[in-house]
Amino acid sequence: MSKSHDLRFPVGGSATRRHFLQAGAATGLAVAGFSAGMAPRPAFAQPKRGGTIRHAKGHGNTSDTLDPATWTNGFTVALPFGMHGFLTVVAPDGSLEASLAESWEATPDAKVWRFKIRKGVTFHSGKPLTLDDVVDSVNYHRGENSTSVAKPIVASIQNISTEGGDTVVFELEAGSADFPFVFTDYHMAICPSDGNGGIDWRSGDGCGPYKLMNFDPGVIAQLERFTDDWNQNRGWFDAIEMLSVVDLNARTTALVSGDVDMIDKLDLKTVGLLGRKPGVEINSIAGPQYYSFAARCDTAPFNDVNVRLALKHAINRQELVDKILFGHGTVGNDQPIGPSYRFYDGDIPQTTYDPDKAKFYMKEAGLDSLEVALSAADAAFPGAVDSAVLYQDAAAKAGIKVTVNRVPNDGYWSDVWLKAPFCAVYWGGRPTEDQIFTTAYASGAAWNDSYWDNAKFNELLVAARAELDEPKRAAMYSEMQQLVSQDGGTVLPMFANFVFATNDKIAHGDMASNFDCDGERWMERWWFA
Repeated sequence: MSKSHDLRFPVGGSATRRHFLQAGAATGLAVAGFSAGMAPRPAFAQPKRGGTIRHAKGHGNTSDTLDPATWTNGFTVALPFGMHGFLTVVAPDGSLEASLAESWEATPDAKVWRFKIRKGVTFHSGKPLTLDDVVDSVNYHRGENSTSVAKPIVASIQNISTEGGDTVVFELEAGSADFPFVFTDYHMAICPSDGNGGIDWRSGDGCGPYKLMNFDPGVIAQLERFTDDWNQNRGWFDAIEMLSVVDLNARTTALVSGDVDMIDKLDLKTVGLLGRKPGVEINSIAGPQYYSFAARCDTAPFNDVNVRLALKHAINRQELVDKILFGHGTVGNDQPIGPSYRFYDGDIPQTTYDPDKAKFYMKEAGLDSLEVALSAADAAFPGAVDSAVLYQDAAAKAGIKVTVNRVPNDGYWSDVWLKAPFCAVYWGGRPTEDQIFTTAYASGAAWNDSYWDNAKFNELLVAARAELDEPKRAAMYSEMQQLVSQDGGTVLPMFANFVFATNDKIAHGDMASNFDCDGERWMERWWFA
């Protein structure tokens, strides 16, 4: 694809987001007539090529761009895994796989890492992949002038150099046992160098299995299979149409009517009925995804830890799991490390719904009553507004008045998240403890949505990253989990399964649980049976 290619040409005869919105408004969910029962899915062992897959995503903003430093929502998480290449990738079993980096090795102290870059890779424009592309793509997220949200996860890199014609060398400020996992983050796409130390992201040129043909932010992304992809064991579809359809009814109607092949962010209240529709397959996969309410610790009254503890004891977690997740998840404990992580500590005392304890902590804060505004939209997560209302009801028994501020779906991630003092949030999780803590809880991190700053936590975060002794690392991560749970500004009541639906034309192998929809790698891993 040439750099002058217009990424906003008309969609033409394909289904559009407006069509789905109109259909949803006209017909509603319309799931009551679904027939009961569904035949078991047969095993399709051999992938085959062909067809256009259409996916209606419950995310996407008109402010979205192709800039990897800015990707925030489910739409812009999925897009790079189709169009871009990455040095390493997470396998379905959670292990690390080689990709653009065909191998890597570290010094015994894990401070210097050498990545051997695969030869014979070309971008969609025909430009060969070079070491400069790798170096400039990583450097794009580094340095004082970088505004990338991925800046914290590469902050430990002190220097990047090259050796010979095939090796990139990363020198770290301290050892990092999990360093190769950094490059699996969806922001770490390898883009073409612009020749001046930066990257060319505006053209949409990538070296992934699909080339971008059209990108209309908040509406649609269209991609076509890149026939010269270096890896011929992926990218089985001929074409991709990924639509931003935030309206839940419209998404569901689109799947039922056959206008799309898959949808995410299901209505869990009716997912059982949807699953009884002939030809519909429901997937519910446990992983690190969590739904939370972020309270800004730099803003009164949330700057008082006693207020934060009062809010944590004023939420009925099991009620949310039952009424919002309908069993597709588990109770959370105000910290992001769940059972899917290697260093999860299940012995940390569970914070429970206890209005009397909430009142106790309010008194510790010098308060007889408390009023807070909670901003929510279902763009944050399915059922976010209902969750806020349930929180409001539960907190009232503790003398806490929660005013639910219902805000528009469009623009939620650009106008509300990171700006409102108290708001609903979802996180898809990360493959390692270090990545989620560094991205969402480290002091000064761009996505530290509670603006929490704990000196002991920050000290442990650096130490644990460099610790190569597994029991010692486990102890450090346990202490960090306790600090976040008891001192942090995140009210994290539940871990939510990834629940999405496809039609029975789609086949796939084992699925990853590190992100929604097979780790958002569905474009390259799935096929039509």
